Amino acid sequence: MELNRYTIGGHGLTATFMEWGATLLDLRLDGHDAPLVLGLENPEDYVAGLANYMGATVGRVANRIGEARFPLDGATYQTDPNFRGRHTLHGGSRGIGNRIWEMVERRDDAIRFVIDLADGEMGFPGAMRIEATFTCAADATLSVRYRASAEAPTPCNIAHHTYWNLDGRPTLADHVLTVAADRYVPVDDDLIPTGVASVKDTAFDFRQGRGLPGEGLLDHNLCLSDGKVAPRDVAWLRAGDLTMTIATDQPGLQVYDGALLDVAVPGIGGRSYGPHAGVALEAQGWPDAVNHDDFPDSILRPGETYEQTTTFSFAKG
Repeated sequence: MELNRYTIGGHGLTATFMEWGATLLDLRLDGHDAPLVLGLENPEDYVAGLANYMGATVGRVANRIGEARFPLDGATYQTDPNFRGRHTLHGGSRGIGNRIWEMVERRDDAIRFVIDLADGEMGFPGAMRIEATFTCAADATLSVRYRASAEAPTPCNIAHHTYWNLDGRPTLADHVLTVAADRYVPVDDDLIPTGVASVKDTAFDFRQGRGLPGEGLLDHNLCLSDGKVAPRDVAWLRAGDLTMTIATDQPGLQVYDGALLDVAVPGIGGRSYGPHAGVALEAQGWPDAVNHDDFPDSILRPGETYEQTTTFSFAKG
């Protein structure tokens, strides 16, 4: 399979993408030696399933669907159980993070990819078209915009799944994460949501900033709002004198601290990626929303347009 690399740049950033998964392969900030993201040296290793969704656009339903099934308009749908043999993760084994997209537009500072999904793929109803647009924008900002439409009611939750490491060191040991979230989604042993709880007096309270990594596995949704809102600053990741600010219109931020990373192939510049080599900060809807009536609605219906805007801005000082 021939995979192309596409580089865009502007406003102090240089970003490289490929069609597989509409994936961000590398991101650089002028005057900063280390890459800002985890990525693999060989694009074919992504196709071989060795990338742990590094830099990919994931969906049509990001995150997990418990028991790989959900009810919708009086019917029950069974989806691909690609997670622990029982649940669906990131849209199934052939979700959009594991597919070829079409590159349809490229400018010096922006690139756009499109993918079409058939009715019934991975068990989901409704043919769907998804667009992903990435722009190197003012103030050293990587802008990520998603749009989607569907021909029948279907769940839709799309996320950008980059692993961030701002200083190029082997682990996140010198990173501090701050998130403006007063609630989180507890999960069971299979990482399937069980409800909503306050972050107060828990390891999920990042409101005043916490060092990474913490103890145990951190792979949880932090609740930013009860539904889509206007884009606002929601999270800050700092290492040394560099801070990344995340703004989004989404109601949730999935935080995965890479505790289970163990990548068998070379990363950017021959780097090795082991546990806690990077943190995934995935703006999205709340996980398993299709099975929780009290979670923000994730159903996209004909005539509607799913839209997401998430930005990652970098500043030194």
